[in-house]
Amino acid sequence: MTENPAPDYAAIRRLLDTEAARLGFTAVGITGIDLTDDERRLEHWLAAGRHGEMEYMARHGTKRSRPAELLPGTIRVISVRMDYRAPGTRAPEAVLGDPELGYVSRYALGRDYHKLMRRALAKLAATLEAAAGPFGHRVFVDSAPVLEKALARNAGLGWIGKHTNLIARDAGSWFFIGEIFTTLELPVDPPASAHCGSCSACIPACPTGAITAPYELDARRCISYLTIELHGPIPEALRPALGNRIYGCDDCQLVCPWNKFARTASHPDFHARHALDAPRLDELFAWTEAQFDQRMRGSAVYRIGYERWLRNIAVALGNAPSTPATLAALRARAADPSPLVREHVTWALARHAAAGG
Repeated sequence: MTENPAPDYAAIRRLLDTEAARLGFTAVGITGIDLTDDERRLEHWLAAGRHGEMEYMARHGTKRSRPAELLPGTIRVISVRMDYRAPGTRAPEAVLGDPELGYVSRYALGRDYHKLMRRALAKLAATLEAAAGPFGHRVFVDSAPVLEKALARNAGLGWIGKHTNLIARDAGSWFFIGEIFTTLELPVDPPASAHCGSCSACIPACPTGAITAPYELDARRCISYLTIELHGPIPEALRPALGNRIYGCDDCQLVCPWNKFARTASHPDFHARHALDAPRLDELFAWTEAQFDQRMRGSAVYRIGYERWLRNIAVALGNAPSTPATLAALRARAADPSPLVREHVTWALARHAAAGG
C-alpha cells in the first residue's frame, strides 16, 4: 500500500496568489496561530472595560486569540486584503466641512462587504482543496471571534498603527481583511514591520479623544462605537464632538500619511449608493422606515436599524446650523414613537434654542 504523496506546497502557494488576485484580493499572506502577546493585550483591554457594551468581545474567552479553538486542527491562517475606497465620491474632508451633510464612513458607502468577501474566500478555499485534496478549513470576515488585525500583521499584510488600524506600505488602510483557517501546513510569510515612526497625527485627530495613547483605543469614546455598536443613548458630553458623523468615523485614517498610497476599489459593489457619500441631513431624517429598509438593505448601515440611524442623524442635526430646514426636520420628529429618537431630538432642539435658533 503506497502512501499519498505530500502536497506540493510551493505550487499551492503559487495557485493561492493567482486565484486570490483573480477574486479581487489585493494581497494574501500566511501565518501560524501563535497570538500569545496579543491575547495578553486583549485581556488587559477587556479588564479595563474599554470594550464598552461589546460584551461579545469578552464572552468568547480565548477563542479570539486561539484559532484552533474555533477550528480544531488549525495550524495556519491565510489572510487577505481587499480595497474598498469608492471611486468618484465627494472628498471626505469636504463632507466633514459641511455641517448640513451627513458623513458615512467610507467603507459603508456601497454594499455590505461581509457576504462578498465570504463568497470569494469560499471560492479560494475550494480551489485550494481541488489542488491539495480535502483539508479542514473555515472562512471568516468579521463573522466570529478572530484577532484579524494581529493575524494579518503576522501574515505580512501590514502593521497595526497607533490608531489600532492595519496599515500597509503599498495600500494605506482603506481595505477590508478576511481569513481562511486551515489544517494545511503551508509555508508562512514573515510578519510586517511597523512604519509609523515618530508620526502620531492620528492621536490628536480623533474628535473624541478615543486614542488615549499610541496603540491604545478606548472604544467607549470612539465614534464608530457610539454610532454603530452602542444601542442606547449617545452620552451627551460626546454628542457635540460627533459633528456630522452619522455612521462610523474615518478621521484617524484621513490624516495618516500612508493613505497617499490607498487604492481605489475595483469591485462595483463598493461604489457609493444612494448618494451616501454626501447626503443632506434633513433629507435623510425624513426617510420612512420602509425607505430605510429598501435603500439600506444589503448595506453595512442596515445592521444598526432605523431607530439608531435616526438617533445618529438627530445628533448631527443638533450640531448643524440653525437653518429653517434643520429646525423643521427636527420638529417633525419631536413626537417620534421611539423614546430613543425623541430624547436625541429634544437634545438637538434645546441645543439650537440655546444658540438662539
